Amino acid sequence: MNSYKTDEQQVQKSNFETMPRLFRCLLKYKGRIAVVLLLMAFGTCVDLINPLLNEHAIDKCIIPKDAAGLVKIAVIAAALNILAVLAVKVRMLLMAKTSNKAIQELRQTLYNHIQNLDLSFFDSRPSGKILARIIGDANSLKDIIENAVTTLIPNLVTVIAVMAIMFVKNWKLALAALCSLPFLIAGVFVISRMSEKHWKAKRRKSSNMNAFINEDLSGIKIIQSFRAEKETDTTFQQLVWDDRKEFLKAVRWCDAFGSWIDLCWSFGTAGLYLAGIMLLGIDNVSIGTYIAFGSYVGMFWQPIMNLSNFYNQFVNAASGAERIFEIIDTEPAVKNSVNAEDMPPVNGNVEFKNVTFSYEEDKQILKDVSFSAKAGETIALVGPTGAGKSTVVNLISRFYDIDSGEILIDGKNIRNVKLETLRTQMGIMTQDNYIFSGTIRDNIMYGNLNATEEEMLAASRAVHADDFIRTLKNGYDTELTARGGELSNGQRQLVAFARTMLSSPRILILDEATSSIDTKTELMVQKGIAEMLKGRTSFVIAHRLSTIQNADRIFVIDNGGIAESGTPEELMAKKGAYWALRKAQFN
Repeated sequence: MNSYKTDEQQVQKSNFETMPRLFRCLLKYKGRIAVVLLLMAFGTCVDLINPLLNEHAIDKCIIPKDAAGLVKIAVIAAALNILAVLAVKVRMLLMAKTSNKAIQELRQTLYNHIQNLDLSFFDSRPSGKILARIIGDANSLKDIIENAVTTLIPNLVTVIAVMAIMFVKNWKLALAALCSLPFLIAGVFVISRMSEKHWKAKRRKSSNMNAFINEDLSGIKIIQSFRAEKETDTTFQQLVWDDRKEFLKAVRWCDAFGSWIDLCWSFGTAGLYLAGIMLLGIDNVSIGTYIAFGSYVGMFWQPIMNLSNFYNQFVNAASGAERIFEIIDTEPAVKNSVNAEDMPPVNGNVEFKNVTFSYEEDKQILKDVSFSAKAGETIALVGPTGAGKSTVVNLISRFYDIDSGEILIDGKNIRNVKLETLRTQMGIMTQDNYIFSGTIRDNIMYGNLNATEEEMLAASRAVHADDFIRTLKNGYDTELTARGGELSNGQRQLVAFARTMLSSPRILILDEATSSIDTKTELMVQKGIAEMLKGRTSFVIAHRLSTIQNADRIFVIDNGGIAESGTPEELMAKKGAYWALRKAQFN
């Protein structure tokens, strides 16, 4: 089970498989990238020329005491380096804009994809872990995208160019200066494997922590009611400690990069001077060449140090990127078929034909269920908790796909129509309808963003939400926080009712929708519903049997099927399952 108590499954993908895919996000900005690369090429050339200018100044100007030549070299060097500094500033600005834009688009792609995933995806993982992908993992990619161009490319070019120049000038000194390179490669291989392992573990621990925080804050009322603050605090401390522990392990291995490179750098420098003095002899190499080679040794190892820091970012970002692409690559279990058609305006005839469904394998919720509801009928679903009442209405909206059988609306199999044209003709009310932050008007208009003010007011009056809204200081412009904490349970339900009514659904689903409304208000709401939904099919789930006396038919759901069905009078006369439920409730 995926929860804050368990680590997410490791994504089995190589960094060198994930990161090229990430860098392809930059292809849209080829023009900007080309300008950045030109600026970097200029800066790199200046860096490579500087030691040669120093060599020339020492050997040709300072030793022969050529003051005019020295001034000329100094002016050229100053001009080139000033231009190089300006080029760095411009390229950094361009890459910052480009990387931010690329991350924005990647985050938008991820968010859009998540919104189109089926409910089974959200059932299987905490929302905090999904939130971690959208925010934390996406944020971690900004620097790596920017540095891939501004750090990786110029440093690689510098390392290759420096090696080429060193071998051209004196291949023996070059070999001496690079004597520690094999040791560097071996050390980097070991360190990179270990740091990658711990960065990925750190991402999973952070995800667990985010999941717990989201769950904890969502249930803060329960926590405070049962005085469980100490227990949750202990759990949070453990999650923070797990996250910190993996972070420290990753950082220790990353720090080992710098130490190992410094060691190899020292051996390389020592090798250069030992070879120059002991093997070649001081007379065979000019002072300017020695100084130039010393500069090139630094220019060789400093980019490698930069590349090691980049690799640390690379591993950290790769673990975030692969988690993002894992979700983007997740195919929704419920999606439009290849030949899906638009659902025409619905009359409301609903038919189940031998429908079998299970949330998990070997745990069937519905078994070979068949029934039909005529357009305009009100069907009440009753039965014990967990019998499958909510499952029936979820399948009508195709929030899940059935294992076998058919669900038809007006004779059309809902698997053969487009989801958006199916669901826009349905109105769904549940016991816990979410209220969004914003005004009451915003929340009601969510049902139909194109509705007029008059239509919005008519929907509110029909369900008697208008009565209490006008008593508020700011009326329909009253600001609400997320979940509508400023309103009572009943008031939140009335706002949600108005929102659903405004959508003018052809098929209405009420899943314990009136449970938070007092009896007097419920009677008024039922009158409003009856008036607005004449000729529309409705499915009503209710544990309070008094609310379904006007239903055309009642289905008793139990043991994975319909135990009995009929009008309220017929079922009472049978003295079967419905009669027993009613007798137990009213007694």
